[in-house]
This record gives sequence, structure tokens and C-alpha cells, in this order.
Amino acid sequence: MRSATTTRTTKETDIRVKLDIDGNGISSIDTGIPFLDHMLDLFTKHGFFNLELTCNGDLEIDAHHTIEDIGIALGQTFKEALGDKAGINRYGWSYLPMDETLVRTVVDLSSRPYLVYHVDSPAVEVGGINVRLFHEFFYAFMVNVGMNLHIELLYGEEAHHVFEAVFKGLSKAMCQAVEKNGRIDGVLSTKGTF
Repeated sequence: MRSATTTRTTKETDIRVKLDIDGNGISSIDTGIPFLDHMLDLFTKHGFFNLELTCNGDLEIDAHHTIEDIGIALGQTFKEALGDKAGINRYGWSYLPMDETLVRTVVDLSSRPYLVYHVDSPAVEVGGINVRLFHEFFYAFMVNVGMNLHIELLYGEEAHHVFEAVFKGLSKAMCQAVEKNGRIDGVLSTKGTF
């Protein structure tokens, strides 16, 4: 089983993550931020990952440390669970609709972190969160996984729909990228390594 557990404690946050990549979408999430809990629950369900995640953060200051540090810890946990990445598809992509919204997400688990993030939200805040913090989450996540991540909002008018499509789209692309492929011997790279 491809699974890992990460504990990350700083003066700002105390996070525990338990991940099973080959799960069936079961989650138990408590970040202290209900909208983020909802987004991570969607990510888990639609990616078929099993995820337990708790975070005690300095929310009395704001949500920045909590959201960024969860991205770091979740990324580290994915990286550990993936191991040497032998036999995985490596690439994944998704076009994800949510009512009037459409989001395109593409990933490459290449060990070369790079983020292209074109999500111009129709609102400054959603679920009590400044939407700019989602960029911080995805940046921290992709750096710590070691992935190339492109997220693009093609169109959308309602901020909740936009970020729901973003998180679901990432989950579908990740699910495809981490899937084992019996036709791949070793890693999918002419270099023989990532």
C-alpha cells in the first residue's frame, strides 16, 4: 500500500496527516477552517484517496499559516507515499465543470516543481477565506510533492463553484497521475529517473 503519515509542528501550526493513495475516498478532516475542510473532503472523495488531517493553527491571527502549512504537510505526505514513483502514469489532467464554471488542471509528477496558476476569482473572499491564500496552498503543495502543476479557470461566475472545481480538478488529475500502469517498467522517463 502506498501510504504515509506526516507530523509537522511549528510555532504557528501543529499538523498531522495520514494518507493512503490507494484508498476509496474516505476522509476525516479538521483544519479549523470549515470551507477548507470542505475543499479537502472533495479532493479526497474525487481522487479516491483516504485522508486523515488535523491542524491546530494560529487562526486568531489569520488563516495564512494554517492554509500554507497544510499545503506543505500534505505535499510532503504525498511525496513520501509515492516513493520512487515506479510504474505510475506520471501525468494527469482534468477538465472539471461545476455548474457555470469550468477549470482545467494538468499535473506532471516530474520532481521539477513549477506552478502556473490562472485563477481570477469572481470574489475576494469565499467561505471566510481570502482567495489569494489558495495560491499559497497550491504553491506549497506542488513544491513539496515535487510536481509541475497548471491550474486554469476557463470561466466561472460564483467563487464557491470556482474553488470547488479547482480542488476536484486537482484530485482527478492527481488520481490519474499516481495510478499504476502495468505497461510502465520503472519510471516514465527516458532519463531513467525523476
